[in-house]
Amino acid sequence: MNERVRAEIEMFKRHIIVLRAVIEEGPIGILRLSEITSLPTHKVRYSLRILEREHLIVPSPQGAVPTGRGIRVMEKIEDEIRPIEEKLTELKRYADPNRAD
Repeated sequence: MNERVRAEIEMFKRHIIVLRAVIEEGPIGILRLSEITSLPTHKVRYSLRILEREHLIVPSPQGAVPTGRGIRVMEKIEDEIRPIEEKLTELKRYADPNRAD
C-alpha cells in the first residue's frame, strides 16, 4: 500500500513539473521538456498525455502549450496540495505509537 501511495505522489509531482515547464517555456516539445526537467522522455510523454486529457495543455505544431484552465490550476496548486498535507498529518497522528486517545 505504501509503495502505491508513494508512486502516485511521484506521478502527481511529475505532472506538476511538466505543467509548470509548459507554462513557462511553451510551446515546447518532448525532447526539450525532458532536457529542462531531467525526466526521461517516456515519462514526459505520459505526463503530457494526462495533462492533455485533463484539458490543462493542448498540442500545437511547435509543441505543447498551456490552456487557460492549466494556468489557473497551476496558480491554485497549493490549494490542491493543502488537503493532501492535512490528510498526511492526520495519518501521522494515527500512526504515532505514543498517541493517547
